[in-house]
Amino acid sequence: HLGGAFVGTAASFLLMHAPVFLAAGLLGANRILRIGSLILLVGLLLFCGDLLARDFIGSRLFPLSAPIGGTLLIAGWLAIAASALVRVRS
Repeated sequence: HLGGAFVGTAASFLLMHAPVFLAAGLLGANRILRIGSLILLVGLLLFCGDLLARDFIGSRLFPLSAPIGGTLLIAGWLAIAASALVRVRS
C-alpha cells in the first residue's frame, strides 16, 4: 500500500464529507448552503492536502495549512447548519 500514516486519515475525511457535497448539489437552492459547501471544500483541500503532502512530499503545503483547513471545516459545517434555519424564497 502506498503512503504513510496520514493517507488513511485524509481518505477517511474525504469519504466522510462526500455525502455532504452530494446533498448540497441536490438541495443547492439555498445560498448559505452553497457558501457553506464551498467553505467546507476549501477546508478539506487544505486539511487533507496538508496531510497528503506530509506523506508524499515530506513537507507541509505551507505553515498552518492544516489548522486553517480545520477551522474552515468547522466554519463550513456551521454555515451548513445555519442554512437549515433559513427559508428558501420562492
